[in-house]
Amino acid sequence: MTLKSLNINKDWTLFLDRDGVINKKFDNDYVKDWSDFEFLDGVQDAMKILNGKFGPIVVVTNQQGIGKGLYRTEDLQLIHKNMIYEINYLGGRIDKVYFSPYLDSLNHLTRKPNTGMGLRAREDFPVIDFTKSIIVGDSITDMQFGRALGMKTVFIAEEKRTDDKIDFNFPSLVEFSLAI
Repeated sequence: MTLKSLNINKDWTLFLDRDGVINKKFDNDYVKDWSDFEFLDGVQDAMKILNGKFGPIVVVTNQQGIGKGLYRTEDLQLIHKNMIYEINYLGGRIDKVYFSPYLDSLNHLTRKPNTGMGLRAREDFPVIDFTKSIIVGDSITDMQFGRALGMKTVFIAEEKRTDDKIDFNFPSLVEFSLAI
C-alpha cells in the first residue's frame, strides 16, 4: 500500500496531532503561550498542499498541562487562534482544533489514545468517514487513536519506526504532504 494508491481527495479527512507535527515539541515541558509556539520547518508550505488535497482538516491534541495547572484554557485557545490564522494567511487550512485538558491518569474519553476527539469531530463534520481518514502524529498514542477509529496512520519521526499500528513513516509533515 502506498499513499498514492489511497486516491486521497476531498472526501478524505486529515487529523493532525499538534506538538511534534505542526510545532516544535519541548522535552518535559509544554507550549504554554504563543511566545513558546514555533512552527516546524516547512509546516506552512505543507498545510497549503494539504488544503488542496483533503476535505476537513482537524487537529487533535492532548493538553494535560491545563490539568496540571501550568497554563489556562484561554492561553491554549489563543495559541490555537494564532496558529490557525497564520496557517490560513499562508494558504493552508485548519477547520477546527480539538483538545483534551485532562491528566493522563484520568484516562478521559477525549484523551488520546481514546477516541473522544475523533467522535466529536465527526459530530461537527458529519461528512467524516473514518475509513477515509488519516491521522498524522508523532506518538504511538496517536497511532492507537487512529487505529481504534479505522483510520490510516502516519508516524512522523526522524527515524523510521516499525509497529503494527503504523501504516506510513515520514520524517516531517512536509515529506508526507509531498508524497500524496
